Amino acid sequence: MGLEEIPRKVSLKKANPAKAAILSLGKAFPHQLVMQEFLVDGYFRNTNCDDPDLKQKLTRLCKSTTVKTRYVVMSEEILKKYPELAVEGLPTVKQRLDICNKAVTQMAIEASRACIDKWGRPIEDITHVVYVSSSEARLPGGDLYLASGLGLNPETHRVMLYFVGCSGGVAGLRVAKDIAENNPGSRVLLATSETTIIGFKPPSVDRPYDLVGVALFGDGAGAMIIGSGPFLDHERPLFELHTAIQKFLPGTEKTIDGRLTEEGISFKLGRELPQVIEDHIEGFCDKLIGIIGFSDKEYNKLFWAVHPGGPAILNRLEKRLDLTPDKLNASRRALMDYGNASSNTIVYVLEYMLEESLKMKKEGQQETEWGLILAFGPGVTFEGILARNITV
Repeated sequence: MGLEEIPRKVSLKKANPAKAAILSLGKAFPHQLVMQEFLVDGYFRNTNCDDPDLKQKLTRLCKSTTVKTRYVVMSEEILKKYPELAVEGLPTVKQRLDICNKAVTQMAIEASRACIDKWGRPIEDITHVVYVSSSEARLPGGDLYLASGLGLNPETHRVMLYFVGCSGGVAGLRVAKDIAENNPGSRVLLATSETTIIGFKPPSVDRPYDLVGVALFGDGAGAMIIGSGPFLDHERPLFELHTAIQKFLPGTEKTIDGRLTEEGISFKLGRELPQVIEDHIEGFCDKLIGIIGFSDKEYNKLFWAVHPGGPAILNRLEKRLDLTPDKLNASRRALMDYGNASSNTIVYVLEYMLEESLKMKKEGQQETEWGLILAFGPGVTFEGILARNITV
């Protein structure tokens, strides 16, 4: 979609029928809840490691991530069945995929059902599926297993985004927006599902960066229904998706580096990632907010739904854009409650944003209509959507 300019003053609460909107949100999690304060002892016990230096390093990281709780697929039962997952250097990709493929499908189905129930229309009205995951690999893909598990019409059109990482949720939303706006009357189910089992490894002095993932990442699934007008009477548009853009930063391909190996996925996050994002965030955001006549001095007049890749990224963004602390509250809450759940996390951020918007309305506070939905992933790739909260 082009970056066409629109009048700055538009009517509140009325959705533009030509623009796609998020009509419903849903989420699901595995049953295993991990409290951050108990993670270190459990992880080192399950991997039979007693290195005090690595344990101390992970303890520090767990405190710095600001994560309090996370959901994970991994369990003692899985490790008893597959003890090789906790052994360094063994070829375990088959076992990992057997677990992951089943787990992500189940979570995606549960999140989608929750989303469809909130939407209120029959499942037969879903015309398209966009499925996002960096936690599975198979043919046919998870999009088909999701559609089959939900009992969707076999003629439902499917799109699958694999290994897009943390930007996958917003990338999927961009694709769903384009589908909805170019297929009148369509209703798109966007589902994301992730598990860290694909990359679970014992601690190693040769891979100290793995401990960042242990301290930060979580599992779960998210879902959204996206459609454009006309909206039926019982449909309740939440966020209007005005303009979506994407940009990759040349020369940063190794900053977020992932490889699918015989031992599963190996990730390496460059220490420079927060700085890379900080250096390029203003120009990226200005391109979007300029469409509605906002300048770079008016960042605090917007809402900010930012994928919480980690506290360092949120802190850098907040400082560079001179945001008031409340602007990233939804992102920080999602990180605290669920960890960085990769592509799913933007769903949790948007849910918290709606919750805070409702609270502000009840308290008679002025709510923010326009804002940005942002995520950063491998590439380094920036995904951004200029959106309008039409519940305010």
